[in-house]
Amino acid sequence: MKKLLFIYRYIAHWLKATNEHKINSPFVFNLVTNVIYVNQGYYSFKKIEKLRKQLLTSNNKISCTNMGAGSTITSNKTVGNIAKNSAKSAKQAQLLFRLVNFFEPETIIELGTSLGISTAYLASANSKTPVITIEGCEEAAEIAKQNFKHLKLKNIEQVVGNFDGIFPKLLKARKKIDLIYIDGNHRKQPTIKYFQQCLEKVNEDSVLIFDDIYWSDEMMQAWKEIKNNDQVIVTIDLFYIGIVLFRKEQAKQHFMIRF
Repeated sequence: MKKLLFIYRYIAHWLKATNEHKINSPFVFNLVTNVIYVNQGYYSFKKIEKLRKQLLTSNNKISCTNMGAGSTITSNKTVGNIAKNSAKSAKQAQLLFRLVNFFEPETIIELGTSLGISTAYLASANSKTPVITIEGCEEAAEIAKQNFKHLKLKNIEQVVGNFDGIFPKLLKARKKIDLIYIDGNHRKQPTIKYFQQCLEKVNEDSVLIFDDIYWSDEMMQAWKEIKNNDQVIVTIDLFYIGIVLFRKEQAKQHFMIRF
């Protein structure tokens, strides 16, 4: 039933969404045509996707406690199952790479490392850009650590623990937010809380990316609340992810783009 509902939401989004031909913002038009709709391969993509294939075939089991919002639910899953169901697809992860290339953030923060596929794409865009990634599951974080070592990515700093305790400290230590990718808790209240914490450090160049904005009713409600926030100027809804911008020179607009 949940899968059917998700498909229904995707179809409804597709019917409402548009492509680059109906975008009246020059900045968003440029972003869509030269970043979102680009299908260009980079040298690092093959290495990461080769690693993904290896992870998909792994039957090794790990025990994880979901610590995104202090949950104590522990589950045992195979690495292959996590790679199949939790890692972003190649299409979506490679978009993260292109977004980093386009926005050129000085620092990236990721909530939700999992096995490190998305992290690897974020870090591969620029080897000089530090990526700080937080994961609640120690065993998943350890596998991600080995994956980063295998890919020879040296600009990743891993933090293991509860998002609620770690994320505010990371933000407090920074004067501003460049790019944050939130993929660690798919519930309304935690998502809104992380968003509100980010608002204290955003500026005109800040970029927030929210994962799975149509995953559940809660996430759809959270996305709606984020869009309506007075500080938010532009949002780009790609169904699988939502991009939030704070560019003051633009009129407040919300775009639903087919991706």
